[in-house]
Amino acid sequence: MTASQSVAPAPFTTQLGRRTFANLSVAELYEEAIRRGEGLVAADGPLVVRTGKHTGRSPKDKFIVDEPGSHDGVWWGGFNQPISQDRYEAVRARMLEHLAQRDVFVQDCFVGAHPDHRRSVRAYTETAWASIFCGNLFIRPAAADLVGFEPKFTIIDAPSFKADPERDGTRTETAILVHLSRQEILICGTEYAGEMKKGAFGIMNFRLPDEGVLPMHSSVNVGADGDVAIFFGLSGTGKTTLSADPERTLIGDDEHGWGPDGVFNFEGGCYAKTIRLSHIYEPDIYSTTRRFGTILENVALDPKTRELDLDSDLFTENTRGAFPLHFISNSSDVGRAGHPTNVVLLTADAFGVMPPVARLTRDQALYHFISGYTAKLAGTEVGVVEPSATFSTCFGAPFMPRHPGVYAAMLGDLLDRHGVRAWLVNTGWTGGPHGTGERINITHTRNMVRAALGGRLDKVATVTDPIFGVEIPTSCPGVPAEVLQPRGTWADADAYDRQAARLAGMFRENFKRFEEGVSEGVRNAGPIVRG
Repeated sequence: MTASQSVAPAPFTTQLGRRTFANLSVAELYEEAIRRGEGLVAADGPLVVRTGKHTGRSPKDKFIVDEPGSHDGVWWGGFNQPISQDRYEAVRARMLEHLAQRDVFVQDCFVGAHPDHRRSVRAYTETAWASIFCGNLFIRPAAADLVGFEPKFTIIDAPSFKADPERDGTRTETAILVHLSRQEILICGTEYAGEMKKGAFGIMNFRLPDEGVLPMHSSVNVGADGDVAIFFGLSGTGKTTLSADPERTLIGDDEHGWGPDGVFNFEGGCYAKTIRLSHIYEPDIYSTTRRFGTILENVALDPKTRELDLDSDLFTENTRGAFPLHFISNSSDVGRAGHPTNVVLLTADAFGVMPPVARLTRDQALYHFISGYTAKLAGTEVGVVEPSATFSTCFGAPFMPRHPGVYAAMLGDLLDRHGVRAWLVNTGWTGGPHGTGERINITHTRNMVRAALGGRLDKVATVTDPIFGVEIPTSCPGVPAEVLQPRGTWADADAYDRQAARLAGMFRENFKRFEEGVSEGVRNAGPIVRG
């Protein structure tokens, strides 16, 4: 059996729970959520909910079913932890018994804006607000699409069901179990809704390479002249903020495919961080926190006036807003565009040594794509309370079931075939590491990105960074020249050199895992370790 074949699930109908509420409108789901005490309506209309102890993803609690249809295609180890088919079936049976005693909400949607690669999704949730979340984040079908709707994906989300680690082979009572061949996801012990969208993303990441499509943890936008830009990056690096540019049309903010005829969004919405959102710097995203239909996770609000406090981290730094894509004024209504002109690799460097913008060669782009370096920001995952350096392959290791070399080879081929320019953009710290330096000014970052995408850096003189080997522009419109060279922003240049050398060593140590699967050019495209 090949990875592209499916295994039929044990049958059950849409009537899964004691009572089933299928495809309710947003207004109806609001009423159910309020009636059940699931959240509060904020002053301007969004529904504010709490996700309990889990305010971020739990990647260490995710397991992939080890079964013949997908075994040979999975890169086992790391986040791709196996669970046996028998244990999966046992958990599934108990979960269905659990839900049979409860009300269940059903949302029928699609994943993938491209008709040739679209999957139908049926999401079963215990809460009304989670059903709104699915309707916001996935692609809502037209009424005609619901006639005879048959799901290819199934998501069963039961936060009140707890796994038994001793019996089920899980790490904790929380478990995200993914059956790649069956295209089914079981989620228990966590109310964090992001597990549903990322679970579906992981299945797409496994299946689409067989269809000649590179799946990407990325945002995408397109300029007035049709020039497409891809932004790779982990949570907190600025994918949503930088792609939601009023001067460009937003295709999507998180998950895309790049196939034979261009790029397409997987989703129909955005899942944006809302902590300290600014109506000045991020007006479009800020406006969605004032809209009926938006789900706000773990955002603080006044219990009497219901006014939001977006600056508060009372519950978590990882406050989130889930809203349909059309809430962004300049978003695409088709979710598709042509082949990109530019690829931007985003990092939020907590060491404060990487340049704010640099031009990459093709091999450097693949090296940094495979490395996936950034600072893992507080609250994005359980147990992360302060920024720390991390390497996440392909900027999405927890969601990438295949070997990173599979995705990197596809990216390299696409870069070559379409003559795409590649850039490294650091949205992290300057003038020192986190705690000493300061976050790079968002206006400067926007100006650097706009200049890169607009071709205004193509003929600018550059200097080669002696450690990272990338080409740093000596000037950029709207950015002070001294900001562009990170070493010069430090009060102690020797301290910068030590810090840069330390990070270079971490890059090299991390990349040892991938050296056998990449070309010599890519292996040698990383930082230089001195001394």
